[in-house]
Amino acid sequence: MININEVIETNKMIEKENFDVRTITMGISLMDCVSDDLSTLCNNIYNKITRLAKDLVSTGEQISKELGVPIVNKRIAITPIALVGGNACKTSDDYVELASTLDRAAKAVGVNFLGGYSAIVSKGMTHSDELMIRSIPKALAETDLICSSVNIGSTKTGINMDAVRLMGDIVRQTAEETKERMSIGCAKLVVLCNAPDDNPFMAGAFHGVSEPDAVISVGVSGPGVVKYALEQVRGESFEVLCETIKRTAFKITRVGQLVAKEASRRLGIPFGIIDLSLAPTPAVGDSVADILREIGLEHPGAPGTTAALALLNDQVKKGGIMASSYVGGLSGAFIPVSEDQGMIDAVEAGALTIEKLEAMTCVCSVGLDMIAIPGDTPSTTIAGIIADEAAIGMINQKTTAVRVIPAIGKKVGDKVDFGGLLGYAPIMPVNTFSCQPFVDRGGRIPAPIHSFKN
Repeated sequence: MININEVIETNKMIEKENFDVRTITMGISLMDCVSDDLSTLCNNIYNKITRLAKDLVSTGEQISKELGVPIVNKRIAITPIALVGGNACKTSDDYVELASTLDRAAKAVGVNFLGGYSAIVSKGMTHSDELMIRSIPKALAETDLICSSVNIGSTKTGINMDAVRLMGDIVRQTAEETKERMSIGCAKLVVLCNAPDDNPFMAGAFHGVSEPDAVISVGVSGPGVVKYALEQVRGESFEVLCETIKRTAFKITRVGQLVAKEASRRLGIPFGIIDLSLAPTPAVGDSVADILREIGLEHPGAPGTTAALALLNDQVKKGGIMASSYVGGLSGAFIPVSEDQGMIDAVEAGALTIEKLEAMTCVCSVGLDMIAIPGDTPSTTIAGIIADEAAIGMINQKTTAVRVIPAIGKKVGDKVDFGGLLGYAPIMPVNTFSCQPFVDRGGRIPAPIHSFKN
């Protein structure tokens, strides 16, 4: 039974501690839309998305109003478009037409983002996959709500280095195509290793082939709540610290579970997963970096940062899985630089480097996320960064990703500002020594020995 103290506690989380549900994401399978004819395919896709998602935004707003819980984003994730468009799309421009259709559908139903302009090429690329990947720069330049992702490796298959090398070029081209808007296209493009089928968060969301026809997933967000809870136990032992994080993560996830179940019931679409990730926003007081400071670090990046983040990530999962039977997605603590005011402060103070962020990604969710780098960074260096991050994911059997923004015309010391959820970021220096002969080798880095668990 819910008692009055729990209600008061939840209200306080919302009013004073920046608690919110980050997203309700509807996953939609487009496999039954497949056609040999491009215009038929576009019509099928548009009709299915608008039919299934027509009430998604209004339902989210109703639930938010009735429960008093802010629901920040309503999103759609679709079957990776390279799988759907293979028969009809003969050129990259055909895929761009599909992207335009998806953008129109997303705008028609009023969602914030649509993810799934994606390809899964962890072991090899088909001709269709390559056409789709080469279309990404133009597609992201000509649309507003589309997010794109490419999975280039996994623990079971190794890393597709041909795809890694290509994605280095694609990230640079995307930056060039959107240079008039601070290269914002790159903020909607992520390169993944071990991508999950049920991730509700952009830009890496897509609706996996193992999923049902449609599904509702929810991502929660509550760094401010965790920070407030830790302020009450300053100076206490690690035992008390861990217990506090676990209890708080339970409460956050419980609210997310309530929202997910209610959305599922009203929309008549099965509930999928709760992603219990601590996802920050640019708002002051809603920062994972502030939690790390509260644990005892002067700035993220100080010695002890990786240990503190490992502790935080583990306790969030331990608390969250008690609150929901269906936990999935990425689940942990996100460390996107531009979306976290505390991370921005740490970069500006000189405490945080890309190399330290890479070390931190060994123990938390996702990877090098929303990091602005100099506009003249070569595509081979970007490919090397992708390969490093993918190797961490492959070896550690976890999802890792790279979302870097080579901001054209910008150098270290400058800033880029995307506004809204994407925030702003200082340009971070990257290692300028070349890795070109390494990434130009081609082929595949083999799967690690622990992948053979049959």
